[in-house]
Amino acid sequence: MIETSPRDRIVRAAAALLAEGGRDAVTTRAVSRAAGVQAPTLYRQFGDLRGLLDAAASFRFATYLHAQAAREAAADPVDDLRRGWDTLVEFGVAQPACHTLMYGDPRPGERPTAARVAADILRQLVHRVAEAGRLRVDVDRAAEMVHAANCGVTLTLLAGGDPALSTAVREAVLTAVCADSPAARALRPPDRPVRHAVALRAALPEVAADLTPAERALLAEWLDRLIGARPTRAAGAA
Repeated sequence: MIETSPRDRIVRAAAALLAEGGRDAVTTRAVSRAAGVQAPTLYRQFGDLRGLLDAAASFRFATYLHAQAAREAAADPVDDLRRGWDTLVEFGVAQPACHTLMYGDPRPGERPTAARVAADILRQLVHRVAEAGRLRVDVDRAAEMVHAANCGVTLTLLAGGDPALSTAVREAVLTAVCADSPAARALRPPDRPVRHAVALRAALPEVAADLTPAERALLAEWLDRLIGARPTRAAGAA
């Protein structure tokens, strides 16, 4: 039998109680009994019940992601972003107590660990789209838009919303931030210079090694201006 630390036993016990009975089931007494520890051990390890709940939600999220890790990345980075969206929605619907802990009680300056991990996952997927030259806004803005919409859709589904809503909102957001889709082309003509600027901005840390810090900063400023404020054509221009 493999020995586990008190912290590991506590987290696993709290995660099981969370999945089975929701947030109200994760009490000091119930976790202590299930983990075989005294109540003071919980507070020494996690500070308070909120810290324990954060650890429990993070454990369940990490376990879910591990089960998905065997899937290979899609050849198309936008398709990979779609799969990332679907994965996070599926987790939230399957684990409502965890999703509510991640997003249902926001506090300024605080963000649960699992919520930070979810945001990082989406940002990495958005960054890959940018590197392919297929992002029409900057990486941070696109990642924030995708993450905010994903959270809102999942909360809506948990409240009994139409399951088809997830696909509809996903595609609407991707149309807003990504290029080269029929829906995006119908909204406005392709803007290749801006997409290339976004791609170069995303890759700047890797491609600007031979530039001085001042040159890198200037190039970053120029790219940010191209991405965020596109100049309009002068009247009568071809």
